[in-house]
Amino acid sequence: MAPADKSAAIKIIATNRKALRDYFVLEHFEAGIELRGPEVKSIRDGRCSIGESYALVDKGEVQLLNFHIQPYEYSRSDTYNPIRPKRLLLHRKEIDKVFGQASVKGQTLVPLKVYLKKGLVKVELALCKGKQAGDKREALRRKTADREAERAMASRTKRG
Repeated sequence: MAPADKSAAIKIIATNRKALRDYFVLEHFEAGIELRGPEVKSIRDGRCSIGESYALVDKGEVQLLNFHIQPYEYSRSDTYNPIRPKRLLLHRKEIDKVFGQASVKGQTLVPLKVYLKKGLVKVELALCKGKQAGDKREALRRKTADREAERAMASRTKRG
């Protein structure tokens, strides 16, 4: 499979931009989600939100909490709960590894992206450590300095 084919097979549905601002990302994991039929159709339509969601390891399973999926408009769903806990599908070794690392104080599992890969709904989980207010200011300062340096380099190369 060519590299261009691989990138075409992934369609990003939702991203959690606040997570990159509020946390240091230590490690990434890819997980499938156990969903019902109408939920998959809603996700394909882009009607989901991961802004407030997080993951927990409970009784040997990884659960995704506060992942909001709007009801599919053409389904019969009298008892639909849009924020029910969704089970994440990981291998046992990955679950054990995640549990060991997430149990450390100050670290949490945060979903970064929801995407379609070869027709299946996947979540990119990240093991994260929270940023302090000073860290956020430092990151903003660094970002501003990089942007100004980039502008200076661009204006210098334009003149010459």
